[in-house]
Amino acid sequence: MEEQRADLQQVKQVDAMVASPLDLLFNPKSVAIVGATPRENSVGGVITKNLLTKFKGKVYLVNPKYDEVNGTKYYKSVLDIQDNVDLAVIAVPAPAVLKVTEESIKKGVRVVIIISGGFSEVGEDGAKLEEELRRVVQNHIRVLGPNCIGVYNAFNGLDTFFLPEDRMGRPRPGPVALISQSGAVAGAILDWAARRNIGVGLAVNYGNKLDISESEILEYFARDNRVKVIVMYMEGLKYPGEGKKLLEVMKEVSSIKPIVVYKAGRTKAATGAVKSHTAALAGNYEIYHAMLRQANVIEADNITDAFDMAKALATQPLPRGNRVLVLTDSGGMGIQAVDALDMRGLQVPELSESLQEILRKQLPPLAVTRNPIDLTGSATDAMYKFVLDTVLPTSYADMALIIALMQIPGLSINLGNYIVEAGRFKKPIVVVSFGGNEYVAKFENNLEENGIPVYHAPHRAAKALWALYEYAKIKGVAKEW
Repeated sequence: MEEQRADLQQVKQVDAMVASPLDLLFNPKSVAIVGATPRENSVGGVITKNLLTKFKGKVYLVNPKYDEVNGTKYYKSVLDIQDNVDLAVIAVPAPAVLKVTEESIKKGVRVVIIISGGFSEVGEDGAKLEEELRRVVQNHIRVLGPNCIGVYNAFNGLDTFFLPEDRMGRPRPGPVALISQSGAVAGAILDWAARRNIGVGLAVNYGNKLDISESEILEYFARDNRVKVIVMYMEGLKYPGEGKKLLEVMKEVSSIKPIVVYKAGRTKAATGAVKSHTAALAGNYEIYHAMLRQANVIEADNITDAFDMAKALATQPLPRGNRVLVLTDSGGMGIQAVDALDMRGLQVPELSESLQEILRKQLPPLAVTRNPIDLTGSATDAMYKFVLDTVLPTSYADMALIIALMQIPGLSINLGNYIVEAGRFKKPIVVVSFGGNEYVAKFENNLEENGIPVYHAPHRAAKALWALYEYAKIKGVAKEW
């Protein structure tokens, strides 16, 4: 009976998602591109190519300049399309946006993405135009933007990012969702993630936030089971009093899944740049910092840290405490790891004498067994496996930071399999690997493909473990020793 109730609740949630305008924003069955064009490398041209070649639904091209191009029909107006249109992507000059939006309302389109810039981000005249647009859309249609690059959905091929694929790589489908206040930053992040094989299934840039805000998008991502962790790039809030709503939503969503935020515009010098960028209020960073802390989100110092944390949060179990096993084949790297962990409030406890005695019987005479455990240049795959199997099940380790410099001759690609097998202990594991040869790449790819995050420096791995511990505290599953 309880299972039936749970199933019914799940069906209701799915039905609610299907009926919502935000679901049509990310999962439309049909899209009209207003401002479509065959001109390559133009804004409308890139969006047209993206949707025609990748989107799994119907695509309608709207531009009064064309009747047909390469066998594809063009419509003079969205009103001329006989079928239903779930989503309209508007990429026309700012003065024409109002008319196109009014036509979309008449057509019965429920959501529009306004790519066009030239609104409040450019000054007083643009702000007046944006206010007029607000009056047109109020209670009639939902709007993402204006001044945005829109939505990227790796699961269904919806891609309104107008950056050519040779300039911006598209990430594979994966458990990370990105919400970015800046379009250019969103594009750069996706390109960066694609080059590193990080799965970003959903991404959205909301621009001037005339209607749909980050709060609504957060709530939507909270309901999507494909999303395991949400990364936010944030510059500032646009309207006074907006922070209270965002705080409430973040608190609610972070109780379901982790949110990692990088807040840019922290200094006084950056305040003016934030305002001119997306007409946002940068405000005092300390206020934002306090709000984010109260909202139970994990704050990153930069976008690289944010994704380092997201990789671990998306793949690893939560720890029960802050004790870390550091296992290395390089004493120097081990010392760096201990420094980085200690700076984040994580412990590297010395192992008991009895446990060290067990290790000493199997490890080389020069190996250090206290923790960090240094296998030295004599390390082999079997030694790593032995230490993991011996120490990870004990109360001395809530997590493991493994440093494997594959230049050592005793190590092979098979070490990755032993590390993956250690996942059976249900404790988070991160790996530090450093180098650029093919052998190292194979080792790293094997780990990443099997859900073990790899980092190229100890401090990055330490921050990832810290994020896991922070979220474990937020969820109430971890304690501090």
